[in-house]
Amino acid sequence: MEKVWANVNAILIADEPETFVTRRIKEVNLEFGGIRGDRHFGVTSKADSRQPMYPRGTEILNRRQLTIVSEEELDRIAEELKVESVLPEWLGANLFIKGFPDLTKLTMGSRILFPSGAGLICMGENMPCTLPGDEIQKHYEDHEKLSFRFVRAGYKRRGIVCAVERPGKIYENDEVQILINDFTNPMQ
Repeated sequence: MEKVWANVNAILIADEPETFVTRRIKEVNLEFGGIRGDRHFGVTSKADSRQPMYPRGTEILNRRQLTIVSEEELDRIAEELKVESVLPEWLGANLFIKGFPDLTKLTMGSRILFPSGAGLICMGENMPCTLPGDEIQKHYEDHEKLSFRFVRAGYKRRGIVCAVERPGKIYENDEVQILINDFTNPMQ
């Protein structure tokens, strides 16, 4: 198991019911289920188009409690879109980290550990869609077709989804340890 370190640049919450766009907060108490008040909070969720193996609306384990993006990957997306920047808020991210430039390639089952003892487990890549692209487009009206161009630019750079494995307090500027799951000798 490889260990790497990264820093939490921002913690964000989507607590406005009419939007997925997040806002920054300085600290939060992670619970089983994620961030209380966030639109993705819950130990379970309803199956949607991402889980075609279940009838839509079936109660299933919530693998998407938090969304994490990296500064380095957002910089590459902005560069490809030829815009000044892409903010984590526009993607509905809950954590914005720096120091792990290939975050989206993090293997399922990898862990992100915080100084408080809180821990997240990586549940996989967050696939890009046009909704964040629509939000990016609002900020760069002079650029064409950003909604659709984001899907291509965000491929393998859109970040990951995680579930809370161990509750605890997390803070902006926390240094986190990332334990990379090796499928030849997987963590349990």
